[in-house]
Amino acid sequence: QVQLVESGGGLVQAGGSLRLSCAASGRLFRINAIDWYRQPRGKQRELVATISSGGRTNYADSVKGRFTISRDNAKNTVYLQMNSLTPEDTAVYYCNANVWLIAIHESFNTWGQGTQVTVSE
Repeated sequence: QVQLVESGGGLVQAGGSLRLSCAASGRLFRINAIDWYRQPRGKQRELVATISSGGRTNYADSVKGRFTISRDNAKNTVYLQMNSLTPEDTAVYYCNANVWLIAIHESFNTWGQGTQVTVSE
């Protein structure tokens, strides 16, 4: 079984920065693509950024130029650097990974528990 744990959320003033981490743990696995999603209170979850196994990235228009997704394969960790934050970025942020289980040659998607990001004016 593979688990994802997000960290790095918190309260920050508008214009500030935060770096979120998503760490994967388990046995005999490989992480393929990882996405960051966010869900503002009372709204639907939305895709924020994606990074492929090869490092190719994509971003939602609302965060382009402000957010950067990166990964450290040796640590099985993905990061989301968030700069120039605005109150509209307030949400619970989740990571979602496509995981390849080496022992059984199967892949599946799994979610982390989420981390709250609150941006004050």
